[in-house]
Amino acid sequence: MQALNTRISDEVKHRLKNIRLLVLDVDGVMTDGGLTIGDDGQEYKTFHSHDGLGMKLLKASGVELAIITGRTSNVVKKRAESTGVAHFYQGAEDKLTAFQDLVKISGLTPAQCAFMGDDVVDLPPMLQCGCAIAVPASPQLVLDHAHYITLKSGGRGAVPVSYTHLFSARFLKISIMISRIFYFSWAVKGKCCWHKNNH
Repeated sequence: MQALNTRISDEVKHRLKNIRLLVLDVDGVMTDGGLTIGDDGQEYKTFHSHDGLGMKLLKASGVELAIITGRTSNVVKKRAESTGVAHFYQGAEDKLTAFQDLVKISGLTPAQCAFMGDDVVDLPPMLQCGCAIAVPASPQLVLDHAHYITLKSGGRGAVPVSYTHLFSARFLKISIMISRIFYFSWAVKGKCCWHKNNH
């Protein structure tokens, strides 16, 4: 069994140098994998607020975001819109085909894409991308082929943990920029107010 990576190997660091797009599965990655369905058939999902902020920071640092999910859900579409996801595929039973289409329209190469998944249906794109990321609860076959395994579980802040570990240089740059903006706002106005929170 592959041990959970608490440090980034030189191989992973090398792979990450050219990453320009992070592709995410939804169930089990952005959520804990649980599904809540109401009497009216409406599907409900719970997302972690840390994931939303992490996705926005990553986008601000120059890495685009995409979602490829096998299920179809309006709530996922709304989540994608609120977190700045540029490419959104749902109802994608063949995730490799969706990934190949994404690579084509984005103008990137597979080596410039990272894919974060949690199940065997995610393996085809994970095997083709530049950096394959998995959550700890993934089947052993998925863990065996992951370049990096997050410390936190899906739906429990796994997405920003992978961001901060894997894209630390970009996060440091954008975090410094954001802190300067808030400091300037506080110095000029004497306070900083949040009027809206979308994550």
